[in-house]
Amino acid sequence: MIPHAFLTDHKNGVDKDWIECLRNEPVESIAQIPSGFVKDDWPSSLKNFITTSSSLAFPREQADLEKLLPNMQMTSLNNVITQGMNQKKRHEIEVLAAVVSSVARDVETNTVIDLGAGQGYLSQVLSFEYNLSVMAIDASSHHGNITHARAERIKKHYDAKMRKSSLGGRDVTIPKTVTCRVLSSDMLKTLLETKDVDPTVTSCHSKSSNDTCSLLLTGLHACGDLSVTMLRTFLECKEVKAVVSIGCCYNLLSEEESEQDDALCGFPVSQGVKSTCLHLGKSSRDLACQSADRWKCMEKDASLHNFELHAFRAAFQMVLSRYFPETLNASPTVGRQGKALRRKQQRMLVSTNHPEETFSSQRLVNSNLDVKCCGAETDVTLGKDKNVDRCSLFENFSLSAMHRLKTNKVHDIDFAGIWKEAEPFAEMIGPYWSLRATLGPVLETLILLDRLLFLQEQGDSVEVVMLPIFNPSVSPRNVALIAKKV
Repeated sequence: MIPHAFLTDHKNGVDKDWIECLRNEPVESIAQIPSGFVKDDWPSSLKNFITTSSSLAFPREQADLEKLLPNMQMTSLNNVITQGMNQKKRHEIEVLAAVVSSVARDVETNTVIDLGAGQGYLSQVLSFEYNLSVMAIDASSHHGNITHARAERIKKHYDAKMRKSSLGGRDVTIPKTVTCRVLSSDMLKTLLETKDVDPTVTSCHSKSSNDTCSLLLTGLHACGDLSVTMLRTFLECKEVKAVVSIGCCYNLLSEEESEQDDALCGFPVSQGVKSTCLHLGKSSRDLACQSADRWKCMEKDASLHNFELHAFRAAFQMVLSRYFPETLNASPTVGRQGKALRRKQQRMLVSTNHPEETFSSQRLVNSNLDVKCCGAETDVTLGKDKNVDRCSLFENFSLSAMHRLKTNKVHDIDFAGIWKEAEPFAEMIGPYWSLRATLGPVLETLILLDRLLFLQEQGDSVEVVMLPIFNPSVSPRNVALIAKKV
């Protein structure tokens, strides 16, 4: 973990030849390392580490979905239903909705359960564009209210559209919203079996005993254990005929602590991985969230800014070690604080009207405050211009982090002294972080394969495939598990 490196020997655990080689590389090369980039003159052991890691990661290039899902028909979304979506969300919803609709036709169901529905973007596209009956489940009542209000507005557009077309007699229905924190597959099964939750589910249960209600579970970036709960519910609930799951937030996964741990955890779930007695730990689960594609498409300025934020976070570990050891022992998470620092830095630059240089090398110059990454706005590098007070920015970062951690106030923290001590090692952050991030896709692959194996272990009754369905440069977390009962 990078913050720990600042507390001891900053090269601890990393081959010194690797670090000496990479410390002189331009940031463009450093940022490409997690994607498998190497140079001929790098040490052979370093090249082997990078190429081997890259070979072990699941391929992320977007699959040819029209070939793999022959009955898939993708609908181009109009501006009414995509209102409020950014480029990334629009791409994800457009593709996933088409995949879900295709799988629903395969298993002959018209009812979709959208878990972790958020503001209901996917639910509404499935309902209005694909004419599916949808139940949108989310833990946030605020999201539920937004989803319902948004759906009512969109319904007016589709009602008018239907009246003008030959489909004037078709009813336009909005997704049913349910606020519920799904903590287990049993809880979700109970919800799905509740007759007054959704009219479509009610009609399913009113059928004769020879008929079986068909449901499809889906979730776009269902957080932590929720993705695993979906898979368990798919297997345990006879009404659920298919599941289309795209997970995320592996850092929030629960994990078995020992072989005697009988709790239903998020990792491992397959008997195959359980038999290895492998334990990831929080640091590795955090690392599984790292995306090589996001780093690969990031421009130089954005990469430098991210490295500098990591330097601040690493130096803040020294603050915790010296002033808040009890907080440090709890493995604290301070969250993302880049936006606040960017705003403060931009105000400083406007007041001085100076171009900025990078913190780690006079060779790398940044003069652009509007950085783009894969079409999306990103934070800008904080720079090394003499008019940008890094120590002040570090102090601001630390105070913000202390507020988030709810630490007791200490009035004599020597922020300047700590930053002076840490700054000489800041140039090591880029190489160290990139080497660490190289393992991220491998760890994510392990988590995904554990889920795939979990479904495959059910035998011939389940047909399952794992596909990268999104463009990874737009949506790096792009692997979907698609399973059907046969």
